[in-house]
Amino acid sequence: MGYLDNSSITVDAIITKKGRELLSKGRDNFVITQFALADDEVDYNLWNPAHTLGSNYYGIVIENMPLVEATTDENFMMKYKLITLPKNTVRIPKISAIPPAVTIKEAGIGAPVNIYTLHGSGNSQLGYTVTLLNSDAATITGDGNGIGVNTDPVGANEDRRSVTITTGGSFTITSKVLADNTDISTKIIVVGNETGGRDEVSLTVTNDPNIVVGNSLNPTKGF
Repeated sequence: MGYLDNSSITVDAIITKKGRELLSKGRDNFVITQFALADDEVDYNLWNPAHTLGSNYYGIVIENMPLVEATTDENFMMKYKLITLPKNTVRIPKISAIPPAVTIKEAGIGAPVNIYTLHGSGNSQLGYTVTLLNSDAATITGDGNGIGVNTDPVGANEDRRSVTITTGGSFTITSKVLADNTDISTKIIVVGNETGGRDEVSLTVTNDPNIVVGNSLNPTKGF
């Protein structure tokens, strides 16, 4: 979907499956109440205050950078959202998820992850949004202090089986029984609901060769 000015697309949007469903029911059902802006494609290193043509040309390269089309892949889109911070803020808040990488065996092994906001007390009211990109590997459970729980159990991209929760300051990863004997590597995206800061946790769930057909942990898995 896009708005045209007869020469270029000025708005490019991808509607999710749920969005298309609401749109098909009529305008009253498809109501946009929130939106976010991001500057993922801007390289501020290209700002050139030494341009020989003067200040009007300091950002000429940035202003003429190409923009990619919209995509639903969380790895590439809306990673750096524009936010409003209190006046006199001197350092941008940074999200830190500890540990940054988790490797666990399949079948119900749990691993806690703690989330911190560095350079300020941001996100203390609304917490964090946590997205597991491949829910075939594990489940994620918040600490009960977020603004909602499991509000998006499948995710906007149904093919990748992403799952999203909100949490206060920690969450727990619990591995699933793998569908076959192949390890799964995926990512967990953590975003501050107030500051917009972002961090990633690498997750690997490994196959456990001790789980066989008839095992109480996994009565259906075979080789």
